[in-house]
Amino acid sequence: MNTESVVEFLGNVPLLQKLPSSSLRKIAQVVLLKRYGKGDYVVREDQTWDGCYFIFEGEAQVSGPAEEDNRSEFLLKQFDYFGLGISGNVHSADIVAMSQLTCLVLPRDYCPLLETNSIWQSDTTVDKCSLVERILQLDPLELNIFRGITLPDAPKFGKVFGGQFMGQALAAASKTVDFLKIVHSLHSYFLLVGDIDIPIIYQVHRIRDGNNFATRRVDAVQKGNIIFILVASFQKEQQGFDHQESTIPSVPDPDTLLSLEELRERRITDPHLPRSYRNKVATANFVPWPIEIRFCDPSNSTNQTKSPPRLNYWFRAKGKLSDDQALHRCVVAFASDLIFSGVGLNPHRRKGLRSASLSLDHAMWFHRPLRADDWLLFVIVSPTAHETRGFVTGEMFNRNGELVVSLTQEALLREARPPKPSVTSKL
Repeated sequence: MNTESVVEFLGNVPLLQKLPSSSLRKIAQVVLLKRYGKGDYVVREDQTWDGCYFIFEGEAQVSGPAEEDNRSEFLLKQFDYFGLGISGNVHSADIVAMSQLTCLVLPRDYCPLLETNSIWQSDTTVDKCSLVERILQLDPLELNIFRGITLPDAPKFGKVFGGQFMGQALAAASKTVDFLKIVHSLHSYFLLVGDIDIPIIYQVHRIRDGNNFATRRVDAVQKGNIIFILVASFQKEQQGFDHQESTIPSVPDPDTLLSLEELRERRITDPHLPRSYRNKVATANFVPWPIEIRFCDPSNSTNQTKSPPRLNYWFRAKGKLSDDQALHRCVVAFASDLIFSGVGLNPHRRKGLRSASLSLDHAMWFHRPLRADDWLLFVIVSPTAHETRGFVTGEMFNRNGELVVSLTQEALLREARPPKPSVTSKL
């Protein structure tokens, strides 16, 4: 049995899907193959277990202590597991092969591989990871339930940032599928505003598991209410047709452009901008994003200057990410919501305009492998806006001009309602 087939098998064991892909590869290198005939004892009651067993082929039966009539028996099948390292409360039992049985055994000394501080990296603690990776870190609570939080230095706009919902929900879904299957599309709906001060519970529903595709639905829950829904499809890498009609536009190289921090400093001192605007920028609470953004056509326009409904900018995650392709796609999902829907407001901006924007739905298609810690060009166009809804489409290209992601979003766009005057007593 070769290592890749072992890796593929281990990726389908529900217990292991929450682990970093690097941990699975390490486990695949140290597991032992053991075979048993029908009726053989795999483990005897009160026997010291020598590791964690994963049923590769065949069936086994577990029998509890034979006390009175309370003897429990149940069947273990492919992808089931038992033994040391699963839980601190392992009950002693006889386990008997009910057919020709093949098990992969993770020896006792390697069972610490079943525990990790990060769902993305096995050799790095969470506090050493980049900010965006820490934002996308989840705590597995049960097999299909994860908990996420809003970090103090995460982007937030008085509420949970929509990209955080997408990135964390996609991370939860990714940690319930074989890691050889990578997300190729997602569709999400924003139902209620998220509270930044309390955790978010992500409940994953395993809709389908096929040989090459898997489907997951994720419900994000706060205070007992579903506030966000994501449906994602995953595919194992396969050879097929390849063409690309879309072409990357001619834009400056990102290394020649200013960062958001540099643009901010320039705007504060730019004499061509209104003094009131410069003072507003200077006094605003500026929290750097975990995503570096460089606009292809920086100008002196403000958020109250009318402009065409389109925008091009380069972006990448700050810091080095692990090599897990699932993480890179979660980061791109997170970053895609930062400026996307606001492009639909461009033709309607004017002096004194106060607007409100809320994402309604968001869809993404991942066409090719990508790295979120390398520059990606985001090309955004808003074809239409009508009845308080703005629609935007986008394409993402790598520096080689390959189209890696296509996406769409609809958002609620409207003038902010003026605050209601307070009622005072005439008495």
